[in-house]
Amino acid sequence: MYSLLRSFLFLFNPEKVHYQTTGALQKILFIPGFKSLFKKMYFIEDERLERKVAGLTFKNPVGLAAGFDKNASMFNAMYYCGFGFIEIGTITPKGQPGNDLPRLFRITEDEGIINRMGFNNEGVEVAVKNLKKKNVDLLIGGNIGKNKQTENENATADYLLCFDALFPYVDYFVVNVSSPNTPNLRELQEKEPLTKLLATLQQANKAKEVSKPIFLKIAPDLTNSQLDDIVEIIQTTKISGVIATNTTIDRSKLKTDSLKIEGIGAGGVSGKPLTNRSTEVVRYIAEKSQKSFAIIGVGGIHSEQDALEKLEAGADLIQLYTGFIYEGPALVKRINKAILAQTA
Repeated sequence: MYSLLRSFLFLFNPEKVHYQTTGALQKILFIPGFKSLFKKMYFIEDERLERKVAGLTFKNPVGLAAGFDKNASMFNAMYYCGFGFIEIGTITPKGQPGNDLPRLFRITEDEGIINRMGFNNEGVEVAVKNLKKKNVDLLIGGNIGKNKQTENENATADYLLCFDALFPYVDYFVVNVSSPNTPNLRELQEKEPLTKLLATLQQANKAKEVSKPIFLKIAPDLTNSQLDDIVEIIQTTKISGVIATNTTIDRSKLKTDSLKIEGIGAGGVSGKPLTNRSTEVVRYIAEKSQKSFAIIGVGGIHSEQDALEKLEAGADLIQLYTGFIYEGPALVKRINKAILAQTA
């Protein structure tokens, strides 16, 4: 049934249809009986799905990745699709429009998406206002970044501002230095600036009455040597773990016509073209670190098998984005059923 709906939705501009469909979902859930119907359709509640990661208890290991709910305005509705946790953002201190339109493109031949959104969001104050309206029992992650106009040498202040503002309202944090769509942002993944950034955030974290988990989101395009540095930095700064991975700038394996890809222009690739590489990164980090910290696997999960491979590679939790768009909310339930089948 979802494949028919997807065929219809894919006729329209992807960014507009994103807000139209989520807006429609929010309205539908106000109709009496629909919340119970969605729970019946998409939820699996079983203690065997629970995961204790970084001091938190996740009802199931399948989350919604950052980028879907940029302003923390949708998570109450998205909860009814069966997710065990939802990550909001990326949130920046000040609201910003992001890159010029169009900036979101489907590449259906590859079952992928190219985006160059550019951290478009309404700013941390709006996110806090929306988070105060939380009415579901769900773990929320706060994905934080810097404003486009903030120079890298001043980036730490942006991350600290978001960290302090969101701290009372989210359960964990994600430091996003890996988006390819903000100029020079990925330079913050280099060893010296990244160590300084994470150490400063961790210092602020430890100063709180009760600290919260901090994760680092990394790019899939890092070399093994750079991944070695990431492992060392996480172990040195003692943050809770890593999210592997963000979108890729590699387009070498795309099936989509090269002229169409050239016409799209810059942007990060997500979806099936990312499946194998993101799993490779998860496995490499798990082995290199000897599982000394938590790993959240994301990238190209379009099926139960994709999810199980991420978990078998060493991920403690997984996240969906593009796979959710292509496969629909039933994918969350199918993955959880597959995980349960392995525990039987």
